[in-house]
Amino acid sequence: MSETALIEQQQSAIGMDALRLPLMGRLLRGRYGRLLLQAPFTLLALALVIDGFTGPQAAARNLATVAPWVHLRGLVVLALLLAGNLVCMGCPFTLPRTLAKRLSLRGRRFPQRLRNKWLAIFSLFALFFAYEYLDLWASPWLTAWLIVAYFAASFLLEAVFSESAFCKYVCPLGSFNMVYSTLSPTGIAVKSPDVCARCVGHECVNGSYAPQPQIRVDEIPGGAGGERLQLQVAHGPRGTLGCGTELFAPRMRGNMDCTLCLDCVRACPHENVSLFTRASGAELSRADSWPRRWDMSILVIALAFMGLSNAFGMAPPYYALQEWLALELGITSELLALLLVFGFGNLLLPLAAAVAAAWLSRRLTRFRQRDSMRDTVAAFAPAFVPVGFGIWFAHYSFHLLIGPGLIVPVIQEFLGGVGDWARWSFSLDANLIGSIQLLVLLGGFLWSLRLAQKSALRLYRRKALLGMLPWALLFTLMMLAAWQIFTLPMEMRGTLELFG
Repeated sequence: MSETALIEQQQSAIGMDALRLPLMGRLLRGRYGRLLLQAPFTLLALALVIDGFTGPQAAARNLATVAPWVHLRGLVVLALLLAGNLVCMGCPFTLPRTLAKRLSLRGRRFPQRLRNKWLAIFSLFALFFAYEYLDLWASPWLTAWLIVAYFAASFLLEAVFSESAFCKYVCPLGSFNMVYSTLSPTGIAVKSPDVCARCVGHECVNGSYAPQPQIRVDEIPGGAGGERLQLQVAHGPRGTLGCGTELFAPRMRGNMDCTLCLDCVRACPHENVSLFTRASGAELSRADSWPRRWDMSILVIALAFMGLSNAFGMAPPYYALQEWLALELGITSELLALLLVFGFGNLLLPLAAAVAAAWLSRRLTRFRQRDSMRDTVAAFAPAFVPVGFGIWFAHYSFHLLIGPGLIVPVIQEFLGGVGDWARWSFSLDANLIGSIQLLVLLGGFLWSLRLAQKSALRLYRRKALLGMLPWALLFTLMMLAAWQIFTLPMEMRGTLELFG
């Protein structure tokens, strides 16, 4: 698709300019706009590290375990659904980016073979595996070290490479946020295709930073009678770095890889880039939203299955499976048992399920010759986003709503006071929590069915129903499996000492 067509497609999908809101827009557009959100997140990260290393090592009484593993996860999925990728926008791990870029070895690129999502898939698997095997939810000390490791990895990769490789290719939290921000009602877009066409410096991606002051003159459309205006564009030490993940605003197809840092907005010398509202999940219905690559498809599909296995690891059947592995197969090592369960559930099963569904679609519709296996999987991969999000939302909302007030006495004790545990150790009604879980699971399931239908109509036309059937069956099985898991007793990790 041509650049002009892409921009026109953007224009037809965007709504209100969110940065024109009186107070919020002015603050976010400012040079230190992102810092306003990063500062409190950074203070929170430092508090987690301090309490994790020096505070009580009881999980339910330490900020390092209660805040990230009980509260923040539930708030993250809610923010993604309602506003967008606010967590990456305020990410404290990217705060040293400017300093790192000043120290970076200019021109060094991330290795070509690693510029894909395979590292992200591996890091997601490693994080969820470590969470279970090391009981991170129960160890403030290990959680604090994890946060320190995040800061170190982010700074190191920013300093070594000319792009934000950590955010785009490595960070598991960023990968999670960017996949599910595709459901968000906000996204970056350009205002005028003509201005982008006339732009020389492409500051939205290249930035306006320069060691020494530089000035050039751009001739852009903007006069009342259609004449062009000559505007000076200044680069200098106070300039903006531009998009860290190297997204070119006029060609952006959606929110994937966008950290919502708004550097493209601040860097654009013509104020032609902004944050707009849009229909939630609009990009998931378009054929060209994502490149047709195995790594991109497997990331999205595997993440949905990871939601199932992550919840399964907290339910009684998982421990029954561990016992069966020990008695029947002689696998007594917890490490080996967990590797087998997570390797199957997080990697092998999603790949096998996607390939099987694609094979059946091609077989039933007799389109085996026209569409490759890779292209068929890629066409239906976006449909896994809603059902996967529903699973994660149902899981994380459970932990948040089972003890929504627990963060208050933890903060009280962290600040040296006496925690009012009797007042804040309450839980929402179990039936209400179950109703919320069922609602989001059904909503994600139906949304995924709708997306699969659109993909099938686009690929198979009159045979769309046959082409959609394998994927509909897969989504149904995932939804039923999730609901079965959530109806079982689950560990209340991080709150066990108080409610158990």
